[in-house]
Amino acid sequence: MAAIEKLFMMGVEIGFVGEIVWRTVIMFILILLILRLSGRRGVRQLTLFEVAIIISLGSAAGDPMFQEDVPVLYSVVVFSCVIAVYKMVTWAASRFQWVATAMEGKAMTIVKDGVFDVRNENKHDFSKMEFFAELRNLAVEHLGQVREGVLEVDGTMSVLYYSDEETKYGLPLFPSHYKEVDVQQEQGPFACMYCGFIRTIVEHNTLTCTHCQRSKWTIALHTKRIA
Repeated sequence: MAAIEKLFMMGVEIGFVGEIVWRTVIMFILILLILRLSGRRGVRQLTLFEVAIIISLGSAAGDPMFQEDVPVLYSVVVFSCVIAVYKMVTWAASRFQWVATAMEGKAMTIVKDGVFDVRNENKHDFSKMEFFAELRNLAVEHLGQVREGVLEVDGTMSVLYYSDEETKYGLPLFPSHYKEVDVQQEQGPFACMYCGFIRTIVEHNTLTCTHCQRSKWTIALHTKRIA
């Protein structure tokens, strides 16, 4: 019991506990107000610059909640400065493209004509499996259903689909079909397991994909998309 009391109660000023409650309520309301004034969108739409703003606000809000010697006014000043910087940068970003690119990055093409765009594979921090998951969440069964897929600056995926008549053979995205096969024992078309490049026949001496230089293949799918 003594250890628990030391852990939770050592140095506690009982009279200050009630003040902590009010400080917390005030800071929480201030955070909501500042975010509202900044025009905040949903969390999924946050860019890296906006995440930095949120972290700055959280840091400024935390200390006054429970530290008696830190007045709430200090946080109000910090909040005002952070929002002023945010407004100035967003104003500059709306008028100068290089500022917008520096702060938020730029959208990148991930899938083009049913194949992963390997030219951009080193320009983002997403893994191929994460792209698979994003496309699966959009009800995409294989890459042959995708005309173009773009990774937006906020981390979301925007996809243009082929019509049913235009659907191509494509790399399967679900684990039940995404399995390496022996191209000598199976019948094509085959899809490169790395980039989704399609080949009707893969000879034993030409296993290397001409698009990405990998050599693992799976059976390509040609099913229509079910929205």
